[in-house]
Amino acid sequence: MDNRRQEWLDAIAAAGDEAELRRIDHGLLGKQGVVQELVRGVSSLPAAERPAAGKAANQLKLELQAALDARRAHLQAESLTRELAAPDFDPTEPGPALTQGTLHPITAVQNELVELFTSLGFTWQDGPEIESEHYNFEALNIPADHPARDVQDTFWLQDGTLLRTHTSPVQVRTMRRFRPPLRVIVPGRCFRQETVDASHEHTFFQMEGLVVDRAVSTANLIHTMKTCLRVILRREDLEVRLRPGFFPFVEPGFELDVRCLLCGGAGCKVCKQSGWIEILPCGMVHPNVLRAGGIDPEEYTGFAFGMGLQRVTMLRYGIPDIRYFMGGDLRFLRQFVEV
Repeated sequence: MDNRRQEWLDAIAAAGDEAELRRIDHGLLGKQGVVQELVRGVSSLPAAERPAAGKAANQLKLELQAALDARRAHLQAESLTRELAAPDFDPTEPGPALTQGTLHPITAVQNELVELFTSLGFTWQDGPEIESEHYNFEALNIPADHPARDVQDTFWLQDGTLLRTHTSPVQVRTMRRFRPPLRVIVPGRCFRQETVDASHEHTFFQMEGLVVDRAVSTANLIHTMKTCLRVILRREDLEVRLRPGFFPFVEPGFELDVRCLLCGGAGCKVCKQSGWIEILPCGMVHPNVLRAGGIDPEEYTGFAFGMGLQRVTMLRYGIPDIRYFMGGDLRFLRQFVEV
């Protein structure tokens, strides 16, 4: 081993370029290299000789690796010096343009909504995407025979848990953790067994909102929602309508629709020719949900809403098909570099 040590070091020092150095490296320290063969041969030596032989082999490996690293750095420095000295080298010439990344449009809208609601006194809460049946349904006053519990609408897991169908479970988790007054938002990803079309996806993003305090009323809900939508959609003249809607976790419940900004109310595939887009189911928190959160409904009231971030983003930027968001087409995403 000692006899060949200097021979190997000389070969490394004489390597004329990085390609030759890589061949030497592979021949010496590669899996089938001669030094590795020497290391494997230590096990065949008498037991008394193995410790010293193993130590010597490891020291040789370290010495050769250090020599390889030093020679590689020297060759790279020489190559750079030659490039800088070349007559056609212009140090003032700009380098290649870097590809500019950008936030996904849904993320950009979510961030703006978080900033808006934070300015209104809301705080951000989060919860698990894999949820229990209790938090996703029972604590939200959704009975066992409700269609949402059907296997056709919910992604159930083998252990009895499920992929949350809305961000509403965080309402109860938050009420159990904190005491009123509460003003929270919950941005998050949700999952439902939807038929995918221009306005529906099996995976979607939602922003839950919850306010609980004394004397909270429907008027507070309507004012907050109108303020939010006018800011995020950048339309002071935004036309909205509130109609009755049934949701087990609110009473009364409402559907807040906006006049379709894509067709101006004339009818298109996104609004299903109705001229309106359902954007924001909302309502006053049901007393049973308040009780599930450990709050006395005789003392406190509250409102809640669930905003579809994809639909808000579609309205804001005039995007005609929800499937574009998850399509991975860079031509679509590059339109939002300035978002």
